[in-house]
Amino acid sequence: MSELKEKLYILCHDYIANRVAVIKQNVAEAQEAAGEDTKSSAGDKFEVGREMMQQEIELNLARLGEMYKLQITLENVHPSTKNAIVSPGALIYTTSGVYYMSIAAGKLQLDGTTYYAISPEAPIATQMMGKKAGDEFELNGNKITIEKVY
Repeated sequence: MSELKEKLYILCHDYIANRVAVIKQNVAEAQEAAGEDTKSSAGDKFEVGREMMQQEIELNLARLGEMYKLQITLENVHPSTKNAIVSPGALIYTTSGVYYMSIAAGKLQLDGTTYYAISPEAPIATQMMGKKAGDEFELNGNKITIEKVY
């Protein structure tokens, strides 16, 4: 089971790396666009364009900071840890799906099975936290049973 958790961990790591690459590309493109903008006879058009590019850069830098926070969170998840109760790093089989408590990376496909990478702060995660196989909880009016925890 730790091999499966290791694969899911790698998929989460790849999720972050891909997002970081896209954000860095967006920053580079915005910086290039701001540098290519030249003053025109339209007066404030130049300043407005530069300001818009600067806002785009700042937005992407904030997104980049969030990705680095996710990376730190993921580094604190240890896929080799065996979990008997729902806690960070656990792989949780429920009647509503299979969840990997790590970071909010969403739906992950692996070997034909769908897994949901969720953060410990997600509503379903807070409902499951500390529970074990056989325990039940309710979310959005639905009763969900935890079948297995690894």
